[in-house]
Amino acid sequence: MENKKKLTGVVFTALFAALIAAGVFIQIPLPGGVPITIQDMLAMLSGLMLGPIYGTLAVAVFLLLGIIGLPVFTGKAGIQVLIAGPTGGFLWGYLIAAFVAGLFLSLLLPRKKVHSNIKQYLLVAAATVLATFIVFAGGIIGFMRVTGSGLGKTLAAVLIPFIPGNVIKIIIMIPLTKKFRPIIANYIY
Repeated sequence: MENKKKLTGVVFTALFAALIAAGVFIQIPLPGGVPITIQDMLAMLSGLMLGPIYGTLAVAVFLLLGIIGLPVFTGKAGIQVLIAGPTGGFLWGYLIAAFVAGLFLSLLLPRKKVHSNIKQYLLVAAATVLATFIVFAGGIIGFMRVTGSGLGKTLAAVLIPFIPGNVIKIIIMIPLTKKFRPIIANYIY
């Protein structure tokens, strides 16, 4: 039974890595060089739904796919995107956010304990906002490092245009996580 759950965890990891990679096809280019995409949402959902280990592994597989040459980084590929591209900080942020959000929920919303619906929604919402904050913190730091832009110009390019979309993403992620996290957990834990 334990091997079956591990295999199922690997399958979910691969599935979420593929979903994050496929998210490259849904993007809106912006003049600042950082497009609107759903990849961040899918990376955060991997941690929220799969937990810190499988969720982080899903993002790591996605990053490896881009490093080896698949154009999954908003149509680009290669290690240089992670190191010297304006979106590299966001990509590293995906990895950290998946781990932190998954760990947050694993610690504060354990699967074996029964919680009220309101508490579940509040904890999932907190994890989702935390993950979003981490992704943007990574993106802001990375953009400033690569472009040499000041904080004001960076916020105007990589934060402010994304706030409405990310509010919508948070609103979508909360019920998805609340609904599917327990179902997925039954298969992998």
